[in-house]
Amino acid sequence: MSMFLIYDAENYEYILQPAGYLLLAVILIALLASIRIFSKKDSSRQMSTRQLVFCSMSIALATVTSFIKLASLPFGGSITLFSMLFVSLIGYFYGAKTGLLTGLAYGILQLITGPYIYAPLQVLLDYPLAFGALGLSGFFQHKKNGLITGYMVGTAGRYICHVISGYVFFAEYAPEGMNPMVYTLGYNLTYILPEVIATVIILCIPAVYKAIGQVKQQACA
Repeated sequence: MSMFLIYDAENYEYILQPAGYLLLAVILIALLASIRIFSKKDSSRQMSTRQLVFCSMSIALATVTSFIKLASLPFGGSITLFSMLFVSLIGYFYGAKTGLLTGLAYGILQLITGPYIYAPLQVLLDYPLAFGALGLSGFFQHKKNGLITGYMVGTAGRYICHVISGYVFFAEYAPEGMNPMVYTLGYNLTYILPEVIATVIILCIPAVYKAIGQVKQQACA
C-alpha cells in the first residue's frame, strides 16, 4: 500500500504517491480506450474517432470549468461553471453506456487533480461512482426534454453517492445535536442544487437548447 499511498495521521487521510498517480493515469487511459472498444460491440452504433474526440473534449471542458468555482464548501464540494453539464452531454449524445464510461473517466481525473482519500469505499463513492452517475443522462437521450431530464437524474445520482459517503465516513463533522443524515443531505445539497438550478435555467433558453441540438447533430454525424 505504501507504494501508492501513505497515511497522514495528522490529517486522517491518505496521500497519493507518484506510483498512485501513475496507476490512476493508466486506469484513466484504459477507461477512454474502453469507450471505443465497448461501443464497437454494438453493431447499431460503432464508436468513431469523432465520438471519442467529443468524449475527450467533454472531460477536458468539465475539468477546466470545475476549477472555476463560484463558491466552495470547507469540507469539499463547490458550485462550478456548469462542469457537470459537459459530462451529461455525452450521455445525451451517445447513450448511457458511453455516458457512464465518460463519467467514470472524469471521476478518475477529478481524483488525480484533487484527491481526498479517507477510505477505499469513500473514494469509489465520491469520485468514479459519483461522477459516473452523470452518464445516466444517456437513458433519456430520445425522450422529450431528454437533456434536462437526463441532467437532473445524473446530478441526483451524484448527489446520492455523496450523501452515502458523507453519512458513512463524515458523520463526525455534523454539528453537535444534529442528525448526521440531515447534515449530509443539507451539506451536499448546498453546492449541487444551485448549480443544477442555474444549468436548467440556461438550458431552458431556446437559443442554448437549439445550439446544443446542433452540436449533437455534428457529434453523431
